Amino acid sequence: MANFSQKVSFELIGFSEVPEKYNLVLSFVMFTTYIITVVANGTVILLILVSHHLHQPMYIFIANLALSDLLFDNITLPKIIAKYWFSAGRMSFLECFVQMFLVHCFGSLDSLILMVMACDRYVAICEPLRYSSIVTPRVTTISCSICWLLAMASVFPMLILMAQLLYPVQAKVFSCFCTTSALLRLASGEVTKTREILLIIALWILLTPLAIILLSYIIIIITMHLSGFSSSWQKVLYTCSTHLVVISLYYIPRIFVYISNYAKLILQSDINLLILCIYSYLPHIANPIIYCLRTEEIKKTIRKRMGLTE
Repeated sequence: MANFSQKVSFELIGFSEVPEKYNLVLSFVMFTTYIITVVANGTVILLILVSHHLHQPMYIFIANLALSDLLFDNITLPKIIAKYWFSAGRMSFLECFVQMFLVHCFGSLDSLILMVMACDRYVAICEPLRYSSIVTPRVTTISCSICWLLAMASVFPMLILMAQLLYPVQAKVFSCFCTTSALLRLASGEVTKTREILLIIALWILLTPLAIILLSYIIIIITMHLSGFSSSWQKVLYTCSTHLVVISLYYIPRIFVYISNYAKLILQSDINLLILCIYSYLPHIANPIIYCLRTEEIKKTIRKRMGLTE
């Protein structure tokens, strides 16, 4: 029987091993992170929306990535900040599960959008003359829509599996937001099979887009090598470096977590939580900054909007 009928409540604990006297500093860091991500990602989205010349596939993908990051931060950071400032960390069963669904949904969405962006770079570099006929506005819209739908569809099985487990009436979540791993530690009874199924789903969501991303860049490298135009390497490197930095920020910490779990590397709970926060929020801060600094059209648009151009 699903747990939605139970009177279960969850309380976010956050960093349990940090002395209470540092809670104000910790919450200020979270609040600063929240403000930066909202302003940075909101600015990118707004610039792309109001600037007609940025209504191109690459910038549409960037806007979708920024929107995903913005929504993720809005469903997680205000609640944990409220916990530290107002002791308002308690959540109902439904609230926790909705947050868990959205957390994994937007995490999956980031992975899928990065995959689509890699495919876009592949077409732009390997098929430049056919780019406008292949990556049309219709294809861009369909690609983004499929990413959103796949992200939601991939998380529903997780939600259903987690809803079948039994939890304490008053459960303490040693995390900054509700996740499957945090709630699995609270569930009573045998959860090994559920854990294995969830791991398979998570690996599929993470590794399938990563494999396609790596394949696209391998093909790009081979194509450029066979073309014999060594002078093109600099341009290709500049074009792809922004995307590669974002991919590294997203995937490397997650791969480390999966490897450490597989190797049964035991880390302190707060260290695990710190790693979770780093790979959850650092890309959300870095992505808009990287794109604004490395994408010439966005830099020009910012300068124009600020009246810094002649």
